[in-house]
Amino acid sequence: MSGMQTPGPAPRTGPRNALTDVAGIRVGHAARTGDGWLTGVTAVLAPEGGVVAAVDVRGGGPGTRETDALDPRNLVARIDAVVLTGGSAFGLEAAAGAAAWLEEQGRGFRVGAGPTQVVPVVPAAALFDLGRGGLWTARPGAALGREAVVEADRAGEGGPVLQGCAGAGTGAVAGGMKGGIGTASVVLPSGATVAALAAVNASGSLLDPATGALYGAWTEVGGEFGARGLRAPFPDAAVHDRARERLAAAREESRRRQVDEVRQLNTTLAVVATDAALSRAQAQKLAGTAHDGLARAIRPVHLLTDGDTVFALSTGRLPLAGDEDGTADRTGWRAHTEVTAANEILAAGADVVSRAVVHAALAARTTDTPGGLFPSYLDLYGTPADGTPLR
Repeated sequence: MSGMQTPGPAPRTGPRNALTDVAGIRVGHAARTGDGWLTGVTAVLAPEGGVVAAVDVRGGGPGTRETDALDPRNLVARIDAVVLTGGSAFGLEAAAGAAAWLEEQGRGFRVGAGPTQVVPVVPAAALFDLGRGGLWTARPGAALGREAVVEADRAGEGGPVLQGCAGAGTGAVAGGMKGGIGTASVVLPSGATVAALAAVNASGSLLDPATGALYGAWTEVGGEFGARGLRAPFPDAAVHDRARERLAAAREESRRRQVDEVRQLNTTLAVVATDAALSRAQAQKLAGTAHDGLARAIRPVHLLTDGDTVFALSTGRLPLAGDEDGTADRTGWRAHTEVTAANEILAAGADVVSRAVVHAALAARTTDTPGGLFPSYLDLYGTPADGTPLR
């Protein structure tokens, strides 16, 4: 019929549906739990030679390190690792441990001819999880940061990424519900891969208060959320009523366990990556549009009590747009195709971030510590993928 368009191919995930589907990217976690601890670190390790990187900070209470180095106007062109950490501003010390390990490997911004005459630039961002295990002074340091980056190196390329209560998501909470680490990927028709990892720790909620549906559930690709135990996008009304009561009771119990009332500062951190070759300015745009993914999956977001931060990485293994017949520069077609290809990556970046947030909620498990009671979404609304009974 005239005017009708043929539907394009259905979107598909990468083999792991994870940040590590971007070839060369490795992920490692380190955490401490028990005896008052509930915190951790996640390291995203670039391939040898580093990656183009950018950052966009939208929250009103960020805790960051070396983010100014990623400004496209500044000197450092590539970085070797990004660290996401718990512990609020104290936890930024974890980046020093990752930097020390990189120095030992001779990786970093080269300042001399010697094999270790490098200065590793390790951008980092922290989320607020202080006291959630019961001990206020339990927060990541350099040793935990080093452990995370070593684990990333050991994991190898294309490895699985542990989700839920892992790494920087160990002590994460979102709207009183347990948060955590989530990850997702998509392979575009061009062959480029775009993927994200999120440490979800938000002042806002991940679910619609009227229905209990996860805001980001509509972004599902290939039944991925059902495979993690999401029975249906909209829970039964009776289940929702009971879940609201239980979540309210858990919030009250968490407040009761606090020795002194603590202002709840939160942050969702994300890394979005692609194997498409982006300039530093294009990577900056990707970091910015990826925040749309947070806004679709968390409401409200980017508040004064959030430190929401997104890093964007490009390994540059695939050209953004080709010029096989040599005519592009003469016709201007190359500029057009580059814009089209970049737009596809920008749109995908927002979508994979939303999906990563949902995976974080579905992979989380109820956590009960002296510092609080934090029920998981599936404990409230569904059957966990591992088949464990509801509380």
